Amino acid sequence: MSILHTVNKSAYERNALDSCLGHTKPGDSVLLIEDGVISARAGSVAGDKLAAALGETGVSIYALGADMAARGIPEDKLVDGVKVVDYAGFVDLAAENDAVEAWL
Repeated sequence: MSILHTVNKSAYERNALDSCLGHTKPGDSVLLIEDGVISARAGSVAGDKLAAALGETGVSIYALGADMAARGIPEDKLVDGVKVVDYAGFVDLAAENDAVEAWL
């Protein structure tokens, strides 16, 4: 059973990202939305955790492009392997997975 995990809080504000990554399994997807996209910046502590998750767990990680734009985060500043999706991509991810888990 694959799960889409959504994280909407910055890793510098809450521990939602750490909790999420601790519960993911191979085949799951993580979608960073709202302030959660701040965690996807390369060279940051949170970014290093995402890079490790991409390399070790077989989890796919996505960031919502509109939320990145709203926070002034360009795609070329993201952790390698994080994929940017639009709202249609968000819907596709929700439909492709068996369940959605929101980490607040």
